[in-house]
Amino acid sequence: MEKLHLEATQYTPEISLDPNGVIAFTGKSYPENTFDFYQPVMEWLDQYFGNELPERTVVNMEIIYFNSSSSKLFFDMFDMMEEAGSEHALEVNWIYDPENESAREAGEDFIEDFDKLTINLIEKG
Repeated sequence: MEKLHLEATQYTPEISLDPNGVIAFTGKSYPENTFDFYQPVMEWLDQYFGNELPERTVVNMEIIYFNSSSSKLFFDMFDMMEEAGSEHALEVNWIYDPENESAREAGEDFIEDFDKLTINLIEKG
């Protein structure tokens, strides 16, 4: 499986998907068409979780701002991860700036929604 890397734009995050078990989203997420933008990411993740996995997967989510359609997509992504996580060591680090209360609250909401997925709230230092 190949790595997938998407550079950040004004409206989209930098995304790094490494088949060795490190996945990262950094920046803002409010693309014009969320599902078109994230389609290759979701296809990569579907293929990743459908193959033999490394011992552990770490997902670093450092999303400063995201719109409602990105929220729905993250929900779908975490749902996929939660299913894979039942048979695999997987953890999500929700990284937020202490001054960004809405980012922290979004992480807390995802923790409530996905009780079988390990989501760590990490305050950026």
